[in-house]
Amino acid sequence: MVEFAYKNSFQATIQMAPYEALYERKCRSPLYSDEAGERKMLGLEYLQEVQRQVTVIQERMKAAQNRQKSYADNRRRNLEFVVGDWVYLKVSPMKGVVCFSKKGKLSPRFIGPFEIIERVSSVAY
Repeated sequence: MVEFAYKNSFQATIQMAPYEALYERKCRSPLYSDEAGERKMLGLEYLQEVQRQVTVIQERMKAAQNRQKSYADNRRRNLEFVVGDWVYLKVSPMKGVVCFSKKGKLSPRFIGPFEIIERVSSVAY
C-alpha cells in the first residue's frame, strides 16, 4: 500500500504522479486494476508514446531545476579578498555544542577578525 500511495502522490517537479507520467493514466487501486474497454498499445506506437512522455518529464524537470537555481542565485554573491584584508568568519551555531564559552542566544555569530595572509584559489584563503 505504501508503494501504491507513492505512485499516486503528486510530484511538483514533473507536475504529475510518477505512475501517471509512465502510463498516462491514474494508478488504480490494486482491487480494481482491470477496466473494461482498456486498449493495449504495442510496437512502434508504444515506443513513440514513451519517448514523448520522457521528453515531457525532462522539460518539466529542467524547468523546476531552473526555477530552483534562480531562487538560490538571488542570495549568492561573489566575494574576493586580497592579501592583507581583515575578515570575520561566520560560526554556525550548533544545538547542544558549547562553542567559545557561550551557549544559546548569546553565542557569537562571527569570530575574528583574521588577516588574509595567502590566497590559495578563488574561494580558499
